Amino acid sequence: MAGTNKFVVVANRLPVDLVTTPDGSQEWKASPGGLVAALSPVLREQEGCWVGWPGVADAAPEPFTTDDGIHLHPVRLSQRDYEEFYEGFSNATLWPLYHDLIVTPSYHREWWATYRDVNLRFANEVASVAAEGATVWVQDYQLQLLPGILEQLRPDLTIGFFLHIPFPPADLFRQLPWREELIRGLLGADVVGFHLESNVHNFLGLAQAQGLRVSGKVATRRASAQVEAPDGRFTRVGAFPISIDMGDFPPATEADVAEVERLRAELGNPETVILGVDRLDYTKGILQRLSAFEELLETGALDSEKVVLVQIATPSRERIEHYQQTRSAVEEAVGRINGRFGGIGKPVVHYSHRSVPKPALRQYYRLADVMLVTPFKDGMNLVAKEYVACHRDGSGALVLSEFAGAADELEQAHLCNPFDIESVKSALRQAVVGLRENPETMEANMQALHAQVRDHDVQVWAQAFLQALGEAKSK
Repeated sequence: MAGTNKFVVVANRLPVDLVTTPDGSQEWKASPGGLVAALSPVLREQEGCWVGWPGVADAAPEPFTTDDGIHLHPVRLSQRDYEEFYEGFSNATLWPLYHDLIVTPSYHREWWATYRDVNLRFANEVASVAAEGATVWVQDYQLQLLPGILEQLRPDLTIGFFLHIPFPPADLFRQLPWREELIRGLLGADVVGFHLESNVHNFLGLAQAQGLRVSGKVATRRASAQVEAPDGRFTRVGAFPISIDMGDFPPATEADVAEVERLRAELGNPETVILGVDRLDYTKGILQRLSAFEELLETGALDSEKVVLVQIATPSRERIEHYQQTRSAVEEAVGRINGRFGGIGKPVVHYSHRSVPKPALRQYYRLADVMLVTPFKDGMNLVAKEYVACHRDGSGALVLSEFAGAADELEQAHLCNPFDIESVKSALRQAVVGLRENPETMEANMQALHAQVRDHDVQVWAQAFLQALGEAKSK
């Protein structure tokens, strides 16, 4: 059953998109991101491949190799799989549960059955392409059963698992009717990685609550703690904070500077541009930041003649009810604020509900004097790091939720509690006033933030995890 690939990455999605060419035909195009950039050298060097769903129901290309030498192995999902595995169990059950019940999770047995079946399908595909003794790195919450299934199918494999979202406290996780199956799935891995040490503590606490033996110390960028499964296997656990590919954020060119000036002029040349960039998700706190902005305008703490807020809200999971409700509430707030404080042809909130290409997003980051990142809960939040990467000159200010994983590393940001409107207002006002009244301090803070992101990029994350996996393999 073994294949030829010595290193296999498994994720819900392949890094490809189905695009329509000028002649009307369709073809699959690679869509590399930070994770691809970090893992591409390893995939090429170790003759590896990436296993995942291509993003279109009931369609999948034959396995193919991208222009930069990455082997892609598609897994086909039906429309029912998409609805029950992805929209259902992954994003209406696990997502809200892992984000501290911001909305109530839905527990449906048929969704669970499909989640289990899709994980089994992925496992069979991985088992068929992985070489004898290969290393397999499984990504994220959609595939938490996969390590346990793979360990049964292919005990020769070394298996790593990384969770890209928070892991909840044991008392919350234990709501899940299928909690024991999920834990068994994760413990099939040799190494399980999380973003933060607090996530590791939550996982170890859950393991202890399940009667499992836990030993070792929790550490960052090392898998020093471990859980002993009932069959005597050990799973190492550690915190590995993910980051960005700094190569995606080069220094600004003259053309970049001109484009930023054009964008500012298009906004009416305000004194201060505040920016939000998020998926339109109920965890991101978009409505709360709009409320904070509105109250600052109302009291005169911010001047609507001198400041604008640009909110880019990328469409996300639009068939799920809670996401529809979030969009409705956000767009209602935008209209209300513009009605109260804007003018004809001169909105104070500029709102876009569409995807923005990365080159254009870089220009918005450079444009922004203040970045607002206010999630109620986030595994890491790379938007905060992307903004910092675009301000190597020390310009700008970052307002950051203390409940974003990035807050553990970006200590010089203006931290706030997104559940407390007054806290968001205070942090935002401090950022705006600080840029005007304390430019040297603000510059030093941003340069410290930039150094942190520069020195701990996505390559550092990948190398640390793979080193931990290699050490587990050698035992």
